[in-house]
Amino acid sequence: MFAQRLMRIVWPAFLMACVLELLVFALVDPQDLHWFGHTLELSRQAVYTLAFFGFWWITALSSALTTLLSLAPEELNRDVLPEAGPVGTPASDRAVAGPPS
Repeated sequence: MFAQRLMRIVWPAFLMACVLELLVFALVDPQDLHWFGHTLELSRQAVYTLAFFGFWWITALSSALTTLLSLAPEELNRDVLPEAGPVGTPASDRAVAGPPS
């Protein structure tokens, strides 16, 4: 389940990073970039690589946030709430099962 959820986050983020890379560097020459008033001392390939991983990281965070917000409360809190009692009842009304006597 975790691997599937991870791939639902990482794969679309990878595809969007590819699109962003194409769009940005179709308009911007890496040799013309400046960082805090200084020219970058990196090759074009290094700038392309760093930008791609930056785009991938940002879009992965966006996908992860969307995944987190789409979870049902029961799924999100399953490790926090006691197991006894039907789902949807307040935690204070649930009886926590103890060891058998």
